[in-house]
Amino acid sequence: MPLWAQVLQDLRRRLAAGEFAGQFPTDAELTAAYGVSRHTVRDAVRRLQDEGVLSRERGRGTFVRAPAIEQSWGPGVVYSLFRSVEAQGFEQRSQVVDLSEATDADAADHLELPPTDPLVRLERLRLIDGQPLAHDVVWLPASLARPLLEVDFTHTALYDELASRCGTRPTSGKEWVRAAVPDDAEREMLGLRGRQAVFSMERLSYSGDSPIEWRLTTVRGDRYTFAATWSHSGNGQRASSAPPDSLLAS
Repeated sequence: MPLWAQVLQDLRRRLAAGEFAGQFPTDAELTAAYGVSRHTVRDAVRRLQDEGVLSRERGRGTFVRAPAIEQSWGPGVVYSLFRSVEAQGFEQRSQVVDLSEATDADAADHLELPPTDPLVRLERLRLIDGQPLAHDVVWLPASLARPLLEVDFTHTALYDELASRCGTRPTSGKEWVRAAVPDDAEREMLGLRGRQAVFSMERLSYSGDSPIEWRLTTVRGDRYTFAATWSHSGNGQRASSAPPDSLLAS
């Protein structure tokens, strides 16, 4: 095997063993460790970058990229972040930042309630394999969701608890997904470096004709991927990849 291929093979072995959990070695360090030229090292490292295993940041160095969660989109189906994470072999946990009864005029307006009506507020930091993935804040009418105040949301799905404790779950909804740059507080909470981009999601879900959930979620852009499946329909048009009635649930 060429020298670059030998180095690449060994780097893959070490990556699989979790050896580079922090920052990836520099070209100079790899050159010294393997006793090869810098050109040989760069050939091996460039292939790891092309495969999406490594990311190189100017002035900061090279880092191992954590695997991304792939979320499928399709028409008229409620998707579960909780189940998507676990189905792809990751451990899903949440740190509950706040679970309380409160009032909020903006949230009440989205839920079509008077501004002083009591609401249940659930704020979580969502983790995969112990690492931050998303931060979300959920508002629900207290008249419906008070039983949720007794729930331990460390490892459970909100909609499952709504169904079992409150006798309802969303039947329809709409979600808006935008690219965004997080503020300092969310950057620190999600463990982001520099000005990494995130997905900003706003969701309004209904049970029948009544809004029952308003949610704001920030998801790490480097840990989350939207995937759409399409095919030619009978009239020759492609199916929509993000229909207006699709909903990401958790």
